[in-house]
Amino acid sequence: MKLYGYFRSSAAFRVRIALNLKKLDYESAFIHLRRGDQRQPGFRGVNPQGLVPALETDGTVLLQSLPIIEYLDETHPSPPLLPSNPQDRARVRALAAVVACDIHPINNLRVLRYLHRPLGHDETAVETWYNHWITEGFGALEQLLAGDARTGAFCHGDAPGLADIALVPQVFNAYRYRTLELTPYPTILRIYQTCLKLDAFAAAHPDRQPDHEA
Repeated sequence: MKLYGYFRSSAAFRVRIALNLKKLDYESAFIHLRRGDQRQPGFRGVNPQGLVPALETDGTVLLQSLPIIEYLDETHPSPPLLPSNPQDRARVRALAAVVACDIHPINNLRVLRYLHRPLGHDETAVETWYNHWITEGFGALEQLLAGDARTGAFCHGDAPGLADIALVPQVFNAYRYRTLELTPYPTILRIYQTCLKLDAFAAAHPDRQPDHEA
C-alpha cells in the first residue's frame, strides 16, 4: 500500500491512525500542500481533486479518508473500528461526520487560504472564522459524548474506533490556534489524551512524520 499524504493534513492523519491500529505496513508519498505539490499533473493523475489522502492498494486508488478507513476495516476486520450493532455503528459514523463533514471541510488549508488571499481577510479574521466553527462543532460534540452512556474511555466504549480517529486530528488542529479555549470540552480532551497514549495514535502524530516541518 502507498499512502499519499502531508504531515499536517487532518485527513491523512486519520488514515495513518487507522493503518497503525490495523498494524498494516505502507509506503508514504509526501505531497507538500503548502508548496502546491497537489496541483502538479503527476498527483492530479492520482486524485483529480488534488487532495490528500489517497491510498493505492490492490491495483486501485482509494480517495477520501472515511471511505478509505471503512475499506481498511472491511478488508482487515481486526481490530474493528465500528461496532457490530447497527444503531451503534450509526452513532459512531455520526460522531465522525461531525468532524469530517461539518468542521474540517470549512477549516482546511485551501478554505483558509481562499479567505485570506482572494477575499482579502486578514489573519485575525481568518482565525476568528476557524475558531467559530471549532466552537460550533465541539460544543455539539461535547454534548453528544458527555450525555451518552455509550461513551467510555473512547468515543464509543473502551476501544478506539472511527470516531476517535476523526476526533484526534481535529483537536490537534485546534491546539494550533492558541487563542481558542478548549477547557469547555472536558470529554473531548479526555478522549484525545487517552488516544495519544496509544502507539497507533502517537506514531501517526504530525510531529513524528518524515516530512514534518516546524
